[in-house]
Amino acid sequence: MSRRPVNPARRLVDGGSIPFMGSAHSKSRSSPLLPVILLAVGAVLLIGYLYSGSGDVSCMLEVQRALPVLKKAYGDSMRKVLHVGPETCSVVSKLLKEEDTEAWGVEPYDLDDVDANCKSLVRKGIVRVADIKFPLPYRAKSFSLVIVSDAVDYLTPKYLNKTLPEMARVSADGVVIFTGYPGQHSAKIAELSKFGRPAKLRSPSWWIKYFLQNNLEDNEAATKKFEQAAAKRSYKPACQVFHIKSLH
Repeated sequence: MSRRPVNPARRLVDGGSIPFMGSAHSKSRSSPLLPVILLAVGAVLLIGYLYSGSGDVSCMLEVQRALPVLKKAYGDSMRKVLHVGPETCSVVSKLLKEEDTEAWGVEPYDLDDVDANCKSLVRKGIVRVADIKFPLPYRAKSFSLVIVSDAVDYLTPKYLNKTLPEMARVSADGVVIFTGYPGQHSAKIAELSKFGRPAKLRSPSWWIKYFLQNNLEDNEAATKKFEQAAAKRSYKPACQVFHIKSLH
């Protein structure tokens, strides 16, 4: 696809020379450990960049990391999943590899330069391109679980008021929302022509207040199970994760 996350490794190279490199050219013989040490330091810096709040964040990738935790928390509710968000073909493909899991996807934006696998998913109707500011093209409770990533950050409250209840409508057992933290940069931020507006990364307190004001109930049981499963696997989400009950 044409939407690609920024390559942090390239930034590290382009950012200038590595400190202490000049000292390597001393009259005395350099230590054979020096290249190994420099490589290790570079790896640490790269990992830190990827997971720091100042790096580019893709909650779509975070969903894929979280799948084992979600399966533990939701159990049978992972049997029929709808993913909503950019690059949904990647998430759907990953879900379809899971045992006893059916998966569908909604791509909120036009697909450009997609691979053969994504074209196949679209052709089969497994992935649809649809503007999520309007009603989703599914009946109520069509899916056991709806997972959302990198989508709600680009919606104003006006459209959130329509979109989130729609996601709760088409789910039977709940909605899981992956959204960025304030201070993070979305991996999609440079593509304003695609999204129409920059991402608005809101605080946890903003979201909690929003859910209450719009009668979207927190799924406390799922939240607790998710947190317990995450702790056992030493999993720390790079995105905010909210668990919302379905509309009954």
